[in-house]
Amino acid sequence: MSRLLRITLAKRGVSCIAELLEKEAPRTCEAVWNALPQGGDAQHAKYARNEVYTMVPRFSESSIGQENPTVTPIPGDVVLFDFPGGMLDEEFKSDKGVSGLPGVIDLAIFYGRNNLLLNGDVGWVPGNVYATIVEGLDQMAQACHDVWRSGSVGERLVYERHTEA
Repeated sequence: MSRLLRITLAKRGVSCIAELLEKEAPRTCEAVWNALPQGGDAQHAKYARNEVYTMVPRFSESSIGQENPTVTPIPGDVVLFDFPGGMLDEEFKSDKGVSGLPGVIDLAIFYGRNNLLLNGDVGWVPGNVYATIVEGLDQMAQACHDVWRSGSVGERLVYERHTEA
């Protein structure tokens, strides 16, 4: 039986269900599953286009490494990025509340097309696609777009285990 995540924009009260891609990204799936629940301030991407993400402290002692990487995520992709502390701009880290950490995990969902993970400061930024949204993408996409239009202040992006009833 597949393992499922519930991903929620808490303030907006919208959730979607994602299925872990355990064959394609086993290390990433295991690390995320064992670290759940996770969540933090929701942010909308500036450069990648149709992405909402949250940054959390690293939850794995060892590096997960790349598996099932992409730089062109599609709608419904659930992606993990592992950023070493020195990769992120100090002002950005301060704004996200992660300045003192040696690195962070970025948990992201992609809700629309034409995404490109290219950062002007560092170049290509591949992420591990470890799950795909299988239920509620349309409603989540509307809520994510509202994060873009109306702002992310007070919004939290929460990841937790989902068990089918």
